[in-house]
Amino acid sequence: MTHDDTATLASAVRAAYERQTPLEVVGGGTRRHLGRAPDGQPLSLASHSGIVEYEPSGFVVTVRAGTTLHDLDAALSREGQTLMADIPRFSAASTIGGAVAAGFTGPGRPYTGALRDSVLGARVISGTGQVLAFGGKVLKNVAGFDVSRLMVGAFGTLGVILDVSVRVSRCPEDVQVVAFEMSWPEARECLKRWEGDLPLTGAFYHRGVLSVRLAGREARVAAAVRELGGEKGRPEAFTELRDLAFDFFQAPGSLWRLLVPPDSPWDPEETLIDWAGAQRFWVTLALAQEVREKAAQYGGQAVRVWGPDRSEGPWAAPPAATMALLTRVKTALDPRAILNRGRLYRDW
Repeated sequence: MTHDDTATLASAVRAAYERQTPLEVVGGGTRRHLGRAPDGQPLSLASHSGIVEYEPSGFVVTVRAGTTLHDLDAALSREGQTLMADIPRFSAASTIGGAVAAGFTGPGRPYTGALRDSVLGARVISGTGQVLAFGGKVLKNVAGFDVSRLMVGAFGTLGVILDVSVRVSRCPEDVQVVAFEMSWPEARECLKRWEGDLPLTGAFYHRGVLSVRLAGREARVAAAVRELGGEKGRPEAFTELRDLAFDFFQAPGSLWRLLVPPDSPWDPEETLIDWAGAQRFWVTLALAQEVREKAAQYGGQAVRVWGPDRSEGPWAAPPAATMALLTRVKTALDPRAILNRGRLYRDW
């Protein structure tokens, strides 16, 4: 279903601005458990949906924020295409607007790029109710300060996303997964050797098994499978990892993403290792400060995904100078802090 709710949504935000009433921006509601607890009256974008513009030869699609990823996938697949970024789909109700606001990218990120890299432009409603357009709809339109990419991972605190223009790519002719039983140091050495020479689109390590996803032209994938050997794996395992659907993620405690150097000495037995070692998932009952201090010891950072304590945001507060700059951007776009107040940082 296609429907443009721009005027209604902008009017609702203007009214909330005048009353200084906080709003909780809601799409499919499948990412409400991410970040700090939402605050404000719900502003639903569920009916603001549909493809605005799509020319397959241009490899860009412009789509309204309330469009489900399920519907967008279906439209792209009819043209033999797919989203370039490996975006989590927590359920059939997950929307492109919610995905952009959360900013997470799945196991394909090191190989096909981050979601932020795929966003070329966006229309948003500011915290005063103005409709603003940033970026563009073509790959070369990257001049100036790209505010549209600031929306990625901002959890809806900088603007109500109306529609986004994102990059797409051709669907691979073939996808195969091969698995190897080995230690993490052995797996890391293998990945170093294979980097750049094989059509890799994913590699994760869990419970003594390295799983590698190969995708692309059928002949090249077949040749890579013959070269690597190993056991036949499950392609759906990468989908389950992308959507955080493994039993591993449901253990008691908080789920953290640890962004650390691939050769970090973090104990591989207590984490699920993704992005060829650069990202590790850890479920723990440890306090947020303890987790972040441990990640810092290894030259990385910790990002909280979810957990029972909603008082903590995804990231630790940045340095004062960085926070001052972010706050200036926030004030320019949402001067009364009515959009998803407190979702990302406690004070805004």
